[in-house]
Amino acid sequence: MAASTANVNFFSPVPSWSSRFDPLLPRSQLGSISKAPFFSFSAANATTISFGFRPRQTRVLNRDAKPPAATMVLENPVVSDICATIFSGCIALSILRVWGETAKRGFFDQKLNRKLVHISIGLVFMLCWPLFSSGHRGTILAALVPGINIIRMLLLGYGIMKDEAIVKSMSRHGDYRELLKGPLYYATTITLACIIYWRTSPISIAAICNLCAGDGLADIIGRRFGGMKIPYNRDKSVAGSVAMASGGFLASIGYMYYFSLFGFVRGSWEMVLGFLVVSLASSLVESLPISTELDDNLTVPLTSILVGTLVF
Repeated sequence: MAASTANVNFFSPVPSWSSRFDPLLPRSQLGSISKAPFFSFSAANATTISFGFRPRQTRVLNRDAKPPAATMVLENPVVSDICATIFSGCIALSILRVWGETAKRGFFDQKLNRKLVHISIGLVFMLCWPLFSSGHRGTILAALVPGINIIRMLLLGYGIMKDEAIVKSMSRHGDYRELLKGPLYYATTITLACIIYWRTSPISIAAICNLCAGDGLADIIGRRFGGMKIPYNRDKSVAGSVAMASGGFLASIGYMYYFSLFGFVRGSWEMVLGFLVVSLASSLVESLPISTELDDNLTVPLTSILVGTLVF
């Protein structure tokens, strides 16, 4: 008479797995296991009792995954990037035209008008960055917007193209050759920030915010409240330097929060501290005589990038 066989299995309700681990195996082979026990009893010609554990299912996060395009309205990413480029370019061109008309009609002092252009163009353009998709295509197409402005500054600066309104709004003394210095450095900084660092790096945020908000406010505040001069540079004021450090720092925090809403950066107190260090260093360099001799549109972003590379 054949021996009867009985199998009894007890286990807690966990997801099914194709294998069961024996507790006699080395710990290195057990891997990650759950606390849910598995008990097996079988009786045939002999009785065998074994205990084991079912492995726990773990979720592996892909930390290298790029954030998706935040606000793409079209299903085709190529068409969406093209539309984002056109939209961003139209916004930048419209702002330039507005400030060009205010300079031409004399609504503001020329120096104030130039700094309003300085502050607004880069910061508004950064607001458009979430419109682009992730990857190299979105980066290159975004960089086309300030990149085209580089060509424009070259054409205007060499006198090949004429635009009196733009020259007045972006130059100190109305000389078109001035566009080959500060305005050209300005457009080049934003273009390189797009190509090299883009929206996932706090370095690009710090460089553009200190260049636009910091340097712009330094001139505006310094001219109005700059009675107390810096001892080592009588052309710079304490109020202007404080305004630059404060403006660049606060703008950096604002864009950190803005980009964190789309998952491009992860805001933290360490990043905030890094922005403070970069803004203080940029303000210090801007106050030095060398920034007057060269151009603060060149020295400020270089300082932001170099210091940012160390602290971020």
